[in-house]
Amino acid sequence: MMKGRHILEPGSLELSEIDEICSLAEQMIVDPKAYQDICHGKVLATLFFEPSTRTRLSFEAAMLHLGGSTLGFADPSASSTTKGETLADTIRTVSSYVDVIAMRNPKEGAAKLASMYSSVPVINAGDGGHHHPTQTLTDLVTIRALKGGFSGHTIGFCGDLKFGRTVHSLITAMSRYPNNRFVLISPNELALPDYFTSQVLKRAGLEFVTSERLEDVIGDLDILYMTRVQKERFFNEADYLRLKDSYILDKAKMKNAKPNMIVMHPLPRVNEIATEVDDDPRASYFKQVKYGMYARMALISKVTGVL
Repeated sequence: MMKGRHILEPGSLELSEIDEICSLAEQMIVDPKAYQDICHGKVLATLFFEPSTRTRLSFEAAMLHLGGSTLGFADPSASSTTKGETLADTIRTVSSYVDVIAMRNPKEGAAKLASMYSSVPVINAGDGGHHHPTQTLTDLVTIRALKGGFSGHTIGFCGDLKFGRTVHSLITAMSRYPNNRFVLISPNELALPDYFTSQVLKRAGLEFVTSERLEDVIGDLDILYMTRVQKERFFNEADYLRLKDSYILDKAKMKNAKPNMIVMHPLPRVNEIATEVDDDPRASYFKQVKYGMYARMALISKVTGVL
């Protein structure tokens, strides 16, 4: 039973609950009209203390497609935090008006704090570099819809593996399923942190390999999860210039990929996926955006108790 539950991290959900949400999202994709009024009279608050396009609009679109309504802010300067109001007081106030809160905050742990003061479910829409559970649900709905399930995949994560919260969350989620193999593609400067590989991959006894070059391993992958390599993360510009083209996915690299590999990206992209790849049937990142709305529709339905 998910009614009234706070969703703060991917681990907030049992595997059976993830399957339940994915199944519901798939039903909503097939027959959206069947669910268009189930949240009539329900209100979602979107409290975004840092910029967002896809996540905020996806939450709002999800609630509107369910027949509910939304309120909130996309700029903290439009809230009473500019007057010195604490997050706890903001949450106490807003939870008096609504049925569910989706919140993004740049401070790690902010979602946990909000859940301590809210009288309604809090869904973490990103707290700093910590967790982004609905992006993980988006990724899982995409993988299940396009690859048929969560087990037995070789998954490549490419780009910024050190700071990328979407990478950390999806690796954690996919490590809960059997027979997955991970390929970690990054410069040394942006490699997956040692503590993470120890606590997640090694502890679970999962197979993983590392590579500095995407082209060396792309042919092995069933799923490629791209992220941006940021110039500002390098101490040495020469190292960045030497490596940056290795992390730009283009038609030439795609020629060596499997015919049924899918390419995912949490977006926004800058130049790490060339626009020429967009027309490739394996490019799945815009499908991923649409699946994200349905994933959030399913989650909202569950935590508000309408389904």
